[in-house]
Amino acid sequence: MRLLITSLLLLVVAFGFFFPSVACSRSCPRHCLCYERTDLVDCRERGVQHVPRGLPHGTWLLELGGNNLSEICNRAFTGLWSLRVLVLANSHIQALQPQAFFSLSYLEKLDLSGNQLTSLPADFSVSLSALRELRLEHNNLHHLSAYSFEYLDNTEKLDLSHNHLVSVGPGVFRGLSRLRQLYLHNNRLTVVLQGSLDMLPGLEVLQLSHNNISEIDTKALAPLYSLAVLALGGNNLQHLKFKSFLSLHTTATHIQLAGNPWSCDCELHRVFSKILHVRHLHIDDYRNVTCHLPPQLAGASLAWVDSQLCIAETATVLVITVTVLVTVVAAVVMAERNRKRNRGKNWDTESQNHTHSPPS
Repeated sequence: MRLLITSLLLLVVAFGFFFPSVACSRSCPRHCLCYERTDLVDCRERGVQHVPRGLPHGTWLLELGGNNLSEICNRAFTGLWSLRVLVLANSHIQALQPQAFFSLSYLEKLDLSGNQLTSLPADFSVSLSALRELRLEHNNLHHLSAYSFEYLDNTEKLDLSHNHLVSVGPGVFRGLSRLRQLYLHNNRLTVVLQGSLDMLPGLEVLQLSHNNISEIDTKALAPLYSLAVLALGGNNLQHLKFKSFLSLHTTATHIQLAGNPWSCDCELHRVFSKILHVRHLHIDDYRNVTCHLPPQLAGASLAWVDSQLCIAETATVLVITVTVLVTVVAAVVMAERNRKRNRGKNWDTESQNHTHSPPS
């Protein structure tokens, strides 16, 4: 989106004679360039510390990136009813006051990337019901409120990558019923919790790579009926539960699992074998899945050693089985010998009794 916006602005500058600037007009702040016929306002990298006043009411795209805004005040964009695209990237924003985006009921794209936000107000999305794309990557977010995204009914793309999120609690994304792309890579997530991905029936791309994920709850992925890409590379996974992936009732889901410290044993081999035999599940990088443990297999591809992982266990089972069978057979043989021996003794006793019995 940033590339598209930049291209539009460059196009406007290049063909300025078609879209005359009204920078000197009373309807345009002195720090900005306003392109009258396109409704574009460019206030990039002007050292602006507050959202400029006097912006044209018909503004469609407002570029405020690269400034020193620090904080977005309450109702900072009041009157911009026509605004569709708002760029606030890389502007040193540390906080958003309640109702910061009040009146932007037609806004479709909001870029807050590259700032210093640590949290979002609970009413963050109240006036953003038309928003389709929200960029929050490269901030300092540690926690997400259960209400911040509640009114994003039409949002299709949410980028929360490169933050400091340790967990995502149940219900955080419950308002995002039309979300198709969710980017959470390069955070500090440790567990994919059951309930954290509820109410996302249309989600197609879930990017969770480069976190610290070591566990996926059995039913955490179950609500994702449309998931096409699940990226889990570069985490802290050592084992998997087959049921966690079997709960994905999709037409086809492509899974990425390389870059984890896998503990290669017979159980892991069984799980991967089952996943590989499920028609709608595809492990795209299976050849790059490598062992971390045991030490003698460190760096080895699971695809090359998987057939050998159960040999020792199978041999142990065979030895135990043979030992049990031998023991059982020996016990049967001994029992049979004892039975015959006891029977012979009984015959001898009866014979002796018959020989020494007094004549009648």
